[in-house]
Amino acid sequence: MSDTILVTTDGPLRMITLNRPDKLNAFNEEMHLAFRAALQSAHDDESCRAVLLTGAGRGFCAGQDLGDRDPAKGEIPDLGETLRNFFNPHIRLIRDMPKPTIAAVNGAAAGAGANIALACDIVLAARGAKFLQAFARIGLIPDAGGSWTLTRLVGPARARALAMLAEPLPAETAAEWGLIWKAVDDDLLMAEALEMAGKLANGPTAGLALTKQAVRAATENTLEEQLDLEAALQSRAGATDDYREGVTAFLEKRPPRFTGR
Repeated sequence: MSDTILVTTDGPLRMITLNRPDKLNAFNEEMHLAFRAALQSAHDDESCRAVLLTGAGRGFCAGQDLGDRDPAKGEIPDLGETLRNFFNPHIRLIRDMPKPTIAAVNGAAAGAGANIALACDIVLAARGAKFLQAFARIGLIPDAGGSWTLTRLVGPARARALAMLAEPLPAETAAEWGLIWKAVDDDLLMAEALEMAGKLANGPTAGLALTKQAVRAATENTLEEQLDLEAALQSRAGATDDYREGVTAFLEKRPPRFTGR
């Protein structure tokens, strides 16, 4: 695999690190392909039960490397193709991951880099981190799911302002607005993210995958539709080994030993 993406495994936890620190982890084509491969591997590997995403160096991700999409260098690039071929598949893989995904945002998350982080199930950020919808600074619209995610997480008024003003949003404000789970001290970020990711990786991951499905559907379902979906998903959760183990452990007054099945 390309060294633009680092992948490490600790038992059931898979950690994916964006690794172009000299470019604030901005994506070029090599990095796109390596990232897709890492996400697909995590998706397909049943031994992987949680995914932690972070960035190397002083930033999380600056989005697309604009040096690769400079219209002054010749033919005008089709940025829609960049989305269709690269960023959109990334977002779909993160969204559809049948296991928890956690982003540890260790510094600036800008453009599509911010929206990759926000696609994860749980986002932790260092207090010194900032989220920047930088697109308006170069005449573009929020992409990599940004227009969808922002609107649902913080509402249309804040989504419009974040997108149109292109001002950096501090991590603590992002947490207050409900854009992310929480901000933590910079020097504690990775320890807390690893602890959380490890807990999830050893948890009832079959049920957690169903929880993801239910929460995602809730933004568009009516209450009646959601009640029916909850009943259907709960039938599936109740048939898992993890439910049996959870109940047994509760009755025996011991910690459960979940297997993700």
